[in-house]
Amino acid sequence: MHDVQNNRLKQSEAGSGKNAIRLLINDKLVSITDVEPSLNLLSYLRNYLRLNGSKEGCAEGDCGACTVVIGELVNGSLRLKAINSCIQWLSALDGKAVFTVEYLRQADNSLHPAQQAMVESHGSQCGFCTPGFVMSLWQIYNEHTTSGTTVTERQLRYGLSGNLCRCTGYKPIIEAGLNMFDLPTVEFDPTVTIQRLKNIQRPQSFVYECQQHLFQAPKTVEELTQLRESRPNATILAGCTDIGLWVNKQYKAIDDIIYIGQVAELGNITLHDSGLRIGAGVNLTDAYDAIESLYPQLQQMHERFASVPVRNAGTLGGNIVNGSPIGDSMPWLIALGASVVCANSCATRQLPLDTFYLDYMQNALSQDEVLLSIEIPLPVHNQLFRTYKVSKRFDSDISAVCAAFNITLKDNSINDAVVAFGGMAAIPKRAQRCETALIGNQWNQSTIDSAKHALQQDYTPLSDIRASASNRQQVAQNLLQRFFLDMQMTTSSKSLNTTVFENDS
Repeated sequence: MHDVQNNRLKQSEAGSGKNAIRLLINDKLVSITDVEPSLNLLSYLRNYLRLNGSKEGCAEGDCGACTVVIGELVNGSLRLKAINSCIQWLSALDGKAVFTVEYLRQADNSLHPAQQAMVESHGSQCGFCTPGFVMSLWQIYNEHTTSGTTVTERQLRYGLSGNLCRCTGYKPIIEAGLNMFDLPTVEFDPTVTIQRLKNIQRPQSFVYECQQHLFQAPKTVEELTQLRESRPNATILAGCTDIGLWVNKQYKAIDDIIYIGQVAELGNITLHDSGLRIGAGVNLTDAYDAIESLYPQLQQMHERFASVPVRNAGTLGGNIVNGSPIGDSMPWLIALGASVVCANSCATRQLPLDTFYLDYMQNALSQDEVLLSIEIPLPVHNQLFRTYKVSKRFDSDISAVCAAFNITLKDNSINDAVVAFGGMAAIPKRAQRCETALIGNQWNQSTIDSAKHALQQDYTPLSDIRASASNRQQVAQNLLQRFFLDMQMTTSSKSLNTTVFENDS
């Protein structure tokens, strides 16, 4: 990291006491005080450290110009993941490592293969988005050089889904991603980073305060619930992919923050006899990986949900508690019969996800409760399940309509059906009239026609910038028809099981 003769930098590095945010930036230890807990990483990099390679394009985690790579210790090893620095708060990065585009400069001042390939493939024109692309490519490069695997174009497109460019049309950037592996290899050795991260891990909970803004990161569920009871008005922070926008776009002041990212129990994924338990602090990437192993039909939804950097930071629990009516996780979770486990300092309770939402952006959590986990049932025999996302753009876009269908058959009769939609009401909501029209009837076109008619009575959608009300109604019926057609080949086989269904294309 370059030496910076800057009073604010000197001030931030001077604070090395208990009440300081400690992290590695480009393998250098930085101890930070006198900044608000809600200061985002991008602002600190640019305004305090003068590391200006990372750019601000949208300030909401969409464009990827601010992409950096975060490193954290997982079972003694270093895990790297690309994230959007514009919506990541410094306080939540305590104990982690940050790598910016400046880190890629080699000792002899030569370029890293990810950078050199961009030059040789003419992947940069105006250059504003280039550092973000380069950091995503660097993460991909490290992943494949470490594993010794060959990257595919599909994997590159997936890994770059969070980076937008308006100059080159992407083709030269994809070529750079393929060509960077043909250049002399530059291996990333994590040894130094791992040791330095071990030196700054905290055995106790982290508390940071500045200008009457309080940030607390408990280590245990017991401590978390006690904090929540004593501070019912505090903002619960998980991945910051939504709350970060409150500050950047709405200019909200967040005075009291309880961060759940250090509660080990909330980061667990457990497969048990009755289902899969996803801790509320598990990021979306890991959560979808685990659930997709049981329900491979989620592959396309996994790819199309937000972008890689957002999924790397955001949590499934945060997505659920946020409860956006256009959130993509809730419809298929409701369709699968998922439930949520909530707790306060005295008791734990479990309730079905389809009863969790009370009104627009309102849920059944009490003021003193926190979300602990999401429980997802295992697949069952003769189960037909699909989820569909309709949006204007394939990658990194918000749904106009999101649909999920889950039915079980017995002798070609519909034994049970759960149909849920996002984008059709003020909350993610089941289509109960449609379900009634399906259950007990034969699995055929006549039943589907009746269910499509009933579906019209289940929702009164709004018109907005994404779609009109009439369009949403028509799309919802069309998706039910699509589900039926997609399932025809599956239902003609003698044995039905979700694990053998083909994925959407």
